[in-house]
Amino acid sequence: MKIKCPKCKKDAELAMDYSVVKCGSCDFDMSYGEYVKFVAHNEPKYSDILGDYTGSTEGQSSGSLDEWD
Repeated sequence: MKIKCPKCKKDAELAMDYSVVKCGSCDFDMSYGEYVKFVAHNEPKYSDILGDYTGSTEGQSSGSLDEWD
């Protein structure tokens, strides 16, 4: 599956089993979980994406990105 490379912004390839993201243009190579964290830390419009990986957060904030490191 094609997704946007967070480094060079060209097409990267996401493995069918969601295990790895690779970009042939800039040699970006990262597990999908690390890719999600990388994008969340580096692109402000996606900074709330890490909240999707928590359990019920009713009545709570998802915290800052620094708390996820």
